[in-house]
Amino acid sequence: MRTSWSPKRTVDRQKASEISSEISEAWSPAEARETARRGRSGRRGRRKTPAPKRTGIRRFLSWRKALAALICVIALLIGGFTVLYVAIDIPQANALAKAQSNVFLFSDGSRLARTGEINRETVPLSRVPEDVRRAFVAAENKDFYSDSGVSLSGTARGIVSTVTGKGKQGGSTITQQYVKNYYLSQEQTVSRKVKELVISLKVDRQYSKDDILAGYLNSSYYGRLAYGVQAASRAYYHREVEELSVEQGAYLAALLQAPSQYDWAIASPEGKQLVTARWNYVLDNMVEEGWLDRGKRQAMKFPVPAAPAPASGLSGRTGYLVDAATRELMASGVSEQELAGGGWRITLNIDPDKQRALEQAVASGLSGVAGPEPESGSGSESESGKVAGAAAADANQQAGAVSVDPKSGRIVALYGGRDYLRHYVSNATRSDYQAGPTFEPIAMAASMEAKTNTDEDPSDLSATEDNVQQTAKALGMDVSKDDFASPEALSLGLMGASPMELAGAYASFRHDGKKITPSIVKSAERDGERTQLRSAIGEQAITSQTAGFVTSYLSGTLGRRDDRDPTFAAAGEDARTTTSGRTDDRKAEWFVGSADDLVTAIGRFGEDAKTQKQVTLKNIGEGYPALIWGTYTKQALYGAKQR
Repeated sequence: MRTSWSPKRTVDRQKASEISSEISEAWSPAEARETARRGRSGRRGRRKTPAPKRTGIRRFLSWRKALAALICVIALLIGGFTVLYVAIDIPQANALAKAQSNVFLFSDGSRLARTGEINRETVPLSRVPEDVRRAFVAAENKDFYSDSGVSLSGTARGIVSTVTGKGKQGGSTITQQYVKNYYLSQEQTVSRKVKELVISLKVDRQYSKDDILAGYLNSSYYGRLAYGVQAASRAYYHREVEELSVEQGAYLAALLQAPSQYDWAIASPEGKQLVTARWNYVLDNMVEEGWLDRGKRQAMKFPVPAAPAPASGLSGRTGYLVDAATRELMASGVSEQELAGGGWRITLNIDPDKQRALEQAVASGLSGVAGPEPESGSGSESESGKVAGAAAADANQQAGAVSVDPKSGRIVALYGGRDYLRHYVSNATRSDYQAGPTFEPIAMAASMEAKTNTDEDPSDLSATEDNVQQTAKALGMDVSKDDFASPEALSLGLMGASPMELAGAYASFRHDGKKITPSIVKSAERDGERTQLRSAIGEQAITSQTAGFVTSYLSGTLGRRDDRDPTFAAAGEDARTTTSGRTDDRKAEWFVGSADDLVTAIGRFGEDAKTQKQVTLKNIGEGYPALIWGTYTKQALYGAKQR
């Protein structure tokens, strides 16, 4: 039977034809699809350029593949971290509670000192004033009460720093620091940092914020062998923790960043500036968080802590040797907390015979009495607490000295002062007195390095301040642009210097221009493992030609030395290369000389015995440092042969 035509059926056929055309277009070549599109719509237009074929690595990479790879990496990291989270439990407290003493030895193995009596006391958080608690939070972790216990960015920076060998990196939360102090060690390894992260997350979930803060305050190391805020309160302010003021609490909080550097009693001028800035930072953060009234904050003054209580085993000159060794170990990467934990066997480069000779020479020189004194054992004082001959010495003068073997960079003798327990600042390492004429050879080396004509008379050589600053730093001098602010800074040597720095710089001249960083530590080991120490001999600081020229100049072969000068006469015939003189402000005088395998820097400083402020020296210019140098050098080089 024939089907009759209808308009509806025609429309259906047209739709079917269009659908068929679209399907055909979808599976046809690009050019056919474009033609069909134009024919259907009736529009005319330029043909689209076909997309270029993917070549090379583009055939394998696309945004979809990159996204998939990223998702896989994230999944692996999450999976790996999940495994670690399950596998790592909160451990028992570390072995720091079983801390031992540290033993310090002379280079020949004889004992110098034993230290390490730790002051530790745990107190409940309720005994710590709320303002003091907030001071610690403001100093270390303002988001402590709202965070998850970890700082991923800080931990990542720490891991990168460890992997790249850049040392310690801050950014940890209070929880992480507590975990490191109480459960783990201070070692700088990736595995330790990963453990710290995992355990911190668990501790934050398992304990309250108050529990964590209490643990942090009680386990932290504050210097002066004090563990915990109660021990620190007694060590620095001679009071119970409940009696601490906000200002005092802010100082203890600031102290945690660098206990030895920030201890006011022994801090350098720079250290005092840094801890004062840190103290202000803590209080300002408290104001910002609404924990401290702004008006009260503005009226607050820095709370200078009390002097440290005497430490057993560090009386006389012994404490200066131990202090220098401790600071060198910290510069090599050993933390203060590790050292305070004890168990170390530390051997120094100090030769006991040379050390005794230096102590006797200084005591004789300061008192104006020639000749050696009776031996006083291994650097210790007599029962009266005074060195023989020192009674006649001017009380307002101090002396510092460092003697170095220029071939190895080892410190064979060091004098930091009469008694470490009465004068904590080491005169061997302090750099707050002007360098005076001792800086002239360094400026001369800078001129040579600037390729000034070496045929000129040495006094005519010149260099820019930048040249001098660069050369001084290369030789180990701690100088800054501010040291050269005065037009007379170079000619008068107005920048600060220490006997340690000068001994290193002059030893560099004797070592063909290689940088010598004087080293007092021969070896350091704990639990049978030796610590990697920094090398005393570094890279080329100045050229060997410059070093040779300066050495010749100092030896007098270029016509500078005048044997009629009383300082040279006092030094004796053993002097090979020397420089000496007083500073422009008459508060210090120097003698730096070398003979055979010894480079020794001697400084005599004017200091008020009561206020510790710098004062003008009496009898300046009479050659006392040269007398000390000559007496010491003869005994150190020939004393053993004469006996």
